[in-house]
Amino acid sequence: MSPKVICFGETLWDIFPDKKVIGGAPLNVALRLHSLGAEVKVISRIGQDADGDALLDYLKEHDMDVSSIQSDPKLTTGNVQVHLDNNNTASYTISEPVAWDYIAIEQNDIVPISKTDAFVFGSLCCRNNKSKNTLFEYLSHAKFKVFDANLRPPFYSMESIVELMKIADMIKLNDEELEEISKFLHIESDSIDKQLINLSQITQTPYICVTLGAKGAIYYRKGEFFKNPGYKIVVKDTVGAGDSFLASLIHQLILKTHPQTALDFSCAMGSLVASKNGANPHVSFEEISNIQSKNI
Repeated sequence: MSPKVICFGETLWDIFPDKKVIGGAPLNVALRLHSLGAEVKVISRIGQDADGDALLDYLKEHDMDVSSIQSDPKLTTGNVQVHLDNNNTASYTISEPVAWDYIAIEQNDIVPISKTDAFVFGSLCCRNNKSKNTLFEYLSHAKFKVFDANLRPPFYSMESIVELMKIADMIKLNDEELEEISKFLHIESDSIDKQLINLSQITQTPYICVTLGAKGAIYYRKGEFFKNPGYKIVVKDTVGAGDSFLASLIHQLILKTHPQTALDFSCAMGSLVASKNGANPHVSFEEISNIQSKNI
């Protein structure tokens, strides 16, 4: 049986200085899950405009389920201005309000949500109460909830992030997000291991993963730590690397792969995505095997 996953939130276009590519963390996660063989759908909202049409066409060309992507008659499809620094690390300017700020509750989505292996969501879709209220209704029906923090200032409060973490069964953060959250929660330790233990206790979340950029990632599971030191690559751009990491980890864990093997695979995937242009480049299993063998 293929893993079944639903991703909720923003679908948009990432605008680079020289091009635009499809994006939005939930959509990036969904596309990578689909490439790995999962049954996946995205719950989002787009405008009745050229960008919305192009987004739908892209998803259909990639055999994605678009039945839960809503159409907004007034608001435009989302876009994000992507800025790359000298290290090719991305920062973002996110337009608002846009169609995905107003995702409505659809009764047809509730039964699939209750039956899915994982329901993936982030914080950005909560910047507007309409999508936030829809999210909370859907979360009440999901059996395994994966929160991808994906903090994008100024579109969050730490109070809302803590609320979302407490609802989640699994949390994904990067190292900067972990540091910011730990400071807010008065977790007084510079040790990432101790920060994760405390965060798990405070939020009552048994599964937490944190990405560490070039230094790999840590996966904490009910008192156990699994670590990967990272894979050596030349970074093209970091857009979508964390999304592909998370998609791979979710996919592997649903398949009941050993946590260390799952983490190693996911770090290899994230590294390979960072070594290519765009959030959703093609990555083969052969490439993953090759990068892992070179780092043994």
